[in-house]
Amino acid sequence: MRVFPRFTLRRALALPLALACAGACLATPYIPADGNRTVERLPSRASPLQRDLLQQRAELSKNPNDLRRASALARRYIEQARIEGDPRYLGYAQAALAPWWQLAQAPNEVLVLRATLRQSSHQFAEALADLDTVLQRDTGNVQARLTRATVQLVTGNYSAAKASCMRLYSRAPALVVQACLSGIGSVTGDAADSYATLTAMLARYPGAEPDVRSWVQTLLAEMAARLGDQNAANAWFKQAMASGVPDSYLLGAYADFLLDQGRAPEVVTLLRDKGRIDALLLRFAIALKMLQSADAPVQAAALRARFDAAMLRGDTVHQREQARFELTLRHDADSAVKLAMLNWAVQKEPADLRILVETAAASGERGAAKTALDWIARTGIEDRTIAAPLARLRALQGQP
Repeated sequence: MRVFPRFTLRRALALPLALACAGACLATPYIPADGNRTVERLPSRASPLQRDLLQQRAELSKNPNDLRRASALARRYIEQARIEGDPRYLGYAQAALAPWWQLAQAPNEVLVLRATLRQSSHQFAEALADLDTVLQRDTGNVQARLTRATVQLVTGNYSAAKASCMRLYSRAPALVVQACLSGIGSVTGDAADSYATLTAMLARYPGAEPDVRSWVQTLLAEMAARLGDQNAANAWFKQAMASGVPDSYLLGAYADFLLDQGRAPEVVTLLRDKGRIDALLLRFAIALKMLQSADAPVQAAALRARFDAAMLRGDTVHQREQARFELTLRHDADSAVKLAMLNWAVQKEPADLRILVETAAASGERGAAKTALDWIARTGIEDRTIAAPLARLRALQGQP
């Protein structure tokens, strides 16, 4: 699930909405055994970005009801949350919108931003309600239409997502429209054609803005990996990584690809200083375990503390990552499949299907197996990355 900035559209249909609980800032305290270990690198107030944000906050505090200034600041915070994977920025964005946050009939600008923030904490119904209000007032609002398509795609409502994408014709750039449609086609039985069409469309627009280009390259990399073309996936990921400073979504997707290829040392290098973000720390810990590193249990313990703290808070945003943690690092398939099923009830991206298939195959839980197989049959999704556990599931259900 994914959060994205205003009409640079970075990963508008591919960025994890689970970002809202990505950081370690809400976890229980972690006390390292070695006092020299770096626990977290905080943003420096001396950096130009932080100085600019502080100045904007100070200016807004003089007139908190300045809609233009509040919206601009909220967008900046959401963008930083996307880049850094730090949920604190999402809280800052909500604070900037405080005068309008409780208003059902807030201005359109606020409703789109509020929907973006709500989807980040899996409040999908509330997000859609905000977006519907905007589109009733302004049917041509591109950002609202894209955000709506994102929520519909993440929750598995593919026909509605496609309709939202189709409404972008003549309103959004052609490359963005095609990426919107290809993202849906890639999980509904039309993966090869969707991949080919989007590849050709990207070639037609070499001057696409960098954020859009990187978004499309990442989408193509994931599609190629699911189609089993590892060389193409590797090339697309490298292009996306070279397009600018990679955000937390791209880092996680690339790390998953590297782990699938047995390239754990590269994952360690890639994520060594990204432990503040739970999803990236998970991948780092998995890579360390693959390498039989002495640091692997330390990182796993830090993750366990974070997930335990989230459960105490009643926070369910990270159930996909927690299911993977239980399966891969704790080898508790029964706990993992329960979490995967709870996660599946909320979101249905390929990564959600993958952890459902893997935990069902590992646990032998027939209900989870049936849920996964029924979804695959209904949607026609193609994913070579789950071929082995999927074969075990089909055997479990007596299918060929």
